[in-house]
Amino acid sequence: MAKTFKILAALLSYPTQDIADAAGEFAGVLEAEALLPRRDQTAVNRLAAQLASRDLYDLQERYVQLFDRSRTLSLHLFEHVHGESRDRGQAMVDLLALYEQSGLEMVAGELPDFLPLFLEYLSTRDVGEARAFLGETSHVLDALAERLRKRDSIYASVFRALGQLADRSAAVDGTVETPASEDTSLEAIDKAWAEEQVVFGPDPDAGCPAASDMLGRMAVPPETGLNKGDQP
Repeated sequence: MAKTFKILAALLSYPTQDIADAAGEFAGVLEAEALLPRRDQTAVNRLAAQLASRDLYDLQERYVQLFDRSRTLSLHLFEHVHGESRDRGQAMVDLLALYEQSGLEMVAGELPDFLPLFLEYLSTRDVGEARAFLGETSHVLDALAERLRKRDSIYASVFRALGQLADRSAAVDGTVETPASEDTSLEAIDKAWAEEQVVFGPDPDAGCPAASDMLGRMAVPPETGLNKGDQP
């Protein structure tokens, strides 16, 4: 188990006062665990320092502009694999079941493929196992890192760090959907949210092979537990 995954989850979460208050301690934990190369620690620490020192409302506005108003930067992993299709339903069901078995409590309205939540789950696993699971999503993480780099966003540092943590030998073949164009107006976002429906259906053949393979290899020990409200 490693707190590094939990810290990266906090950095990719919507900025709150609790996260801002804890951010000053992140650098010490990352250095103590030493799972990340020094260069990546330094880059991630810059984001943590911003969360600890900048105006909270400005930080929240930046986060919303990046991750809530752009589907190409969505933090929902399966959305990048399936695009706008409804095929991710069974994979979501299986992932939710894994969280429940580990004692991870989800906030109402949260989807199980939300990356910060997935990272919190990985923080409860053996480090080698967590690296392997992360490696199975590396094609999505790499795409997000590149998109954020092109926007000159400091959040790219978190995805580069995740890429360093990922066990590339566990990578699966997969493609990342990228829309040819994207309307980020509030009207377009409201329409997309109103139309989008994730069906948590019982069809065992639903979902993509990559997601099914990842989920099929996740065995959760009954003694593992994590309260979502805990801070890293």
